[in-house]
This record gives sequence, structure tokens and C-alpha cells, in this order.
Amino acid sequence: MTKTAAHEHGMDIRVPDSRLSQEITEFIRDNETPLLFNHSSRVYCFAAITGEREGLRFDPELLYAGAMFHDLGLMPTFSSEHDRFEVDGANAARSFLTDRGISLDDARTVWTSIALHTTPGIPQYMDPVIALVTAGVEMDVLGLTYDKFSEQERHAVVSEFPRTPDFKEDIIQAFYDGIKHKPETTFGNVKADVLADKDPAFIRGNFCSVIRGSGWRRG
Repeated sequence: MTKTAAHEHGMDIRVPDSRLSQEITEFIRDNETPLLFNHSSRVYCFAAITGEREGLRFDPELLYAGAMFHDLGLMPTFSSEHDRFEVDGANAARSFLTDRGISLDDARTVWTSIALHTTPGIPQYMDPVIALVTAGVEMDVLGLTYDKFSEQERHAVVSEFPRTPDFKEDIIQAFYDGIKHKPETTFGNVKADVLADKDPAFIRGNFCSVIRGSGWRRG
């Protein structure tokens, strides 16, 4: 394990320094924008801090994989035509890990952590890796647990992996750019809000309309 610059601020935040984690870092740095790379790195840090604070037992390498791959599906090279971007990132992570000898069970845990990271209300009841990837995302993007982190903790993480001056709008734009070509994949999930915000012509799918329009007769 290697300490980040956060250690200089009196904190013991560690980023895995194994060969696998180094390969993950290189792969994501080469295939994502700096915006998403730094965001994903902060997700890992906030997730790891949360896990330690809550006394959870988790594999740092698997958590790092989930955090770093969680937005890869937004990138054109890894974006499928019809799957949700979360699934695209999850599939890429699973292939990456199994190609390097990681067990299918562990790869499946990482897959699930990525696939569910925009599905609130479920991950916190699952494996700590799954729960913590979502927790890290919710902190860095939504700020849901902002007050649970000290100013020192927040400053340490952001000093190591900076937020852009207008990160809030930048990340919304990145989400939009990554999913605008397949709006149907946002049915029933939070990314529909992104399309509605950025595209005045976007029409949300309606769950009740799908029920009423199905081939079933009344009754």
C-alpha cells in the first residue's frame, strides 16, 4: 500500500499499491478524461474512509477496481449501443479482472458494485465493496454525507485528486455526453434527470404508461 498526499495532512488514507492496482490506475488514466480519473480516485478515498469509520471489512483492491471503473462506460470506446453505462463499465471491469487471474466471485462483486452505483437504497445492504462504491459516489457527486467528513479529510482528498473549478456542472455534462446517444437506457434511473436537464426535447419513459400500454387486456 502507498500513502497519498493525505498522509501529509495527518491522515492515513492509502491507495492500493499492488501490481493489479497499478495496472488499474494506468488503464483508467489512459482511457478516461482527467475529470473522471480524479473523480473516480476521490470516490475510492471517500469510500475507504467511510469503510474504516464504519468498521467494515473490505478488500482494498476490489474496492479500488469498483471505484476506478465505475464511470468507464461513459467513454465512447467502452459504451455499448443499448446497455446502461453502468453495465458497460461493470463488463469492462469484469473482463479486466478475470484476464488477470481474479476469481469470478470477486470479479462479480466488483461488477455488481459498478452496476448498482446509481441505484439508491440497495447497495448499502450488500457486500461492503458494493456498499462503499456507492457511498463514495454519493459523497463526491451528491455530497450526501458531506458533513460526516471533516474539513481536513475533504481537503486532503481534494488536494491529491483535485475537483475542477466548476466540477458540479462538469460532471453533469460528462454524464450527458456519455449517455445522450442511448436515452432509452435511462428509463427508471437517475440519469433520466441528466437528460431532462440538458435536452429540452427529451421525453421520459413512464412506468405507468408501459403497464397500460402492454399487450395484456384489462383485468
